[in-house]
Amino acid sequence: MNSALRRGLVRAAPAAALLLAASACSGDPPEATPASTSSASPSASPSASGRSTHMDLHVTLDGRPVEAALNDSPAARDFAALLPLTLALEDFHDTERVADLPRKLDTSGASEPDTARAGDIAYYALWGNLALFYRDGPAASADLLILGHLDASADQLARAERITIETAP
Repeated sequence: MNSALRRGLVRAAPAAALLLAASACSGDPPEATPASTSSASPSASPSASGRSTHMDLHVTLDGRPVEAALNDSPAARDFAALLPLTLALEDFHDTERVADLPRKLDTSGASEPDTARAGDIAYYALWGNLALFYRDGPAASADLLILGHLDASADQLARAERITIETAP
């Protein structure tokens, strides 16, 4: 390689590295690639909360049907194994309705903590209970796992006293 070409490459290398570093730190998200759906969830779709769903549910709150779905997390799959369930709900901190489950769920392989939003179905691992949020929850916690989402109004969720959850036909 001749010396003029080598000097040009040596001068261009720092500029190329600076350009590459600047573009990597620009804050623009990388191009999204479509996620593959597993064979167990061929109809995965986003829920109202923007989280992908895995299994549609048949849910009634105080005898009134509401649309609901579980995500594809290990804890949500373990929760589905408990169905059908009918649970009495109690208010907790003017934010969520809670109920004890018959057993603790498997939380291995849990995803990164996420803040619960109104309508979320969640599992609080420390107490082993189900939580239905009618207001956005506090900061994300590793002990709170989002299992899915209910498409019900905050008012309906806040007043709910009984929930029946079954797998959809």
